[in-house]
Amino acid sequence: QVQLVESGGGLVQPGGSLRLSCAASGNIFSTDVMGWFRQAPGKQRELVAGQIGGGVTRYADSVKGRFTISVDNAKNTIFLQMNSLKPEDTAVYSCTRGRFVLGQFWGQGTQVTVSS
Repeated sequence: QVQLVESGGGLVQPGGSLRLSCAASGNIFSTDVMGWFRQAPGKQRELVAGQIGGGVTRYADSVKGRFTISVDNAKNTIFLQMNSLKPEDTAVYSCTRGRFVLGQFWGQGTQVTVSS
């Protein structure tokens, strides 16, 4: 089993930045695939950023150039650096991890609200 705990969400003004963290514990491997999803009210959950194996990193078109996913394997933590935030980035952000596919394990989610 794997436990994921997110932190770093909150309220930020448009144009601001936030960094989300997701600490993992349990049966984890440095080769796990990892990522961040988000879900806004009334919308489907979408992949924001993911490290999907083989050195491949994928971003949603809407966040390219603004968001960066990174991994600290020594701390078993993944990060999502979010810059130039927009009101449409408002959502619950959840991290996910899996041995071979995203979505095997999920964190509880953290709210990000972008508003003036």
